[in-house]
Amino acid sequence: MTHIQELVATDPILSATRAQLESLQLERLRATLRHAYANNASYRRKFDDVGVHPDDLHSLGDLAQFPFTTKADLREAYPFGFFSVPMDQVARIHASSGTTGKPTVVGYTKNDLAAWSGLVARSIRAAGGRAGMKVHIAYGYGLFTGGLGAHYGAEAAGCTVIPMSGGQTERQVQLICDFAPQIIMVTPSYMLAILDEFRRQKLDPRSTSLRVGIFGAEPWGEGMRTEIENAFRIDACDIYGLSEVMGPGVAQEFAHTKDGPTIWEDHFIPEIVDPHSGRPVADGEEGELVFTSLTKEAMPVVRYRTRDLTRLMPGSVTAMRRMAKISGRCDDMLIVRGVNVFPSQVEEMILRCAGLAPHYEIELTRPNRLDEIRIVVEARAELAHESQPAEALLLAAKLKDHIGISADIRVVPCGSLARSAGKAQHVRDLR
Repeated sequence: MTHIQELVATDPILSATRAQLESLQLERLRATLRHAYANNASYRRKFDDVGVHPDDLHSLGDLAQFPFTTKADLREAYPFGFFSVPMDQVARIHASSGTTGKPTVVGYTKNDLAAWSGLVARSIRAAGGRAGMKVHIAYGYGLFTGGLGAHYGAEAAGCTVIPMSGGQTERQVQLICDFAPQIIMVTPSYMLAILDEFRRQKLDPRSTSLRVGIFGAEPWGEGMRTEIENAFRIDACDIYGLSEVMGPGVAQEFAHTKDGPTIWEDHFIPEIVDPHSGRPVADGEEGELVFTSLTKEAMPVVRYRTRDLTRLMPGSVTAMRRMAKISGRCDDMLIVRGVNVFPSQVEEMILRCAGLAPHYEIELTRPNRLDEIRIVVEARAELAHESQPAEALLLAAKLKDHIGISADIRVVPCGSLARSAGKAQHVRDLR
């Protein structure tokens, strides 16, 4: 039995024709719109404002009549106002970074968690994973969806989970050598840090038991794939997801094609729109990726603007369409070691330090495989020179506590940084 035959035997929807898939999507989309309109005041108001009703949906093309959902909508409803079920039906809460210091909160019912685990399990199988394999998970655990999403998906796939989480690179190497996992799930940049640790210890990474790497949470290109695959002698596959839509497992690359993640279209409808006008673009053109969920109960999303730039492609393994690797973002969000960081967040933390002025530069580099962030910020004129180190330590602590990043802080005298007559350019990305 071939790999694809095994997948289809486990998950028959993967053999559906395009017509069968679209029929299922239409049925589920109608139910989702009705559920959102009936149980979410934000959606009801947004639909009413543009004069559309769930009963106006007669075809998949009619989805374009409905308004977009944005991160701002979720922030306005903080913390739980965007849920579409009573709180006693919410089995778990996750959260991701937002632009105002408040996280974007997402909720899951028990059915949502089962569906999510099932899709991550499908993703693991698509990447070449099998029941009985050991999975080393080095994504961070906690409110971030990566670690727990991968964890329960691997269990649903019948795998043995090694919940290592992130950090402790020397121990990561030890456990990979001692526990002999066949699969690793981690950000690609941290996989390169693990590679450096193998080499530091004079260990051959090609001698490990690893056979499959499932990498996500940050953009990565073919050059990084080649380096990882050659170094470890594994298949390196791309997994895509975001907390607002579900978490990891929205789309997954097949190991034997490696031609872009297949979107699991029985659970999500993708669109590509012009990031400025919001209008749909022609098939195959690059634009902003938009998702509508089809099976979520606690927090359905209708036309959620991801801000990720990509293009849609026909399916190659299944009738479900593929997405090209993310080429960038149409907003100012930075991704630093898998953590979403906005310049406005940094500015907010600076303004919480009484001795620092809101004149700053953020410099991003990648000198030793991992992203490094350096922040140069001006001291206020009244701050004594001997107090600058204390202010730097204070800002570093606030960035770690509130955003989750470690940064090198340099406090410079007032007036040291250039001023701009227009929009200030705060970010220098040298990666």
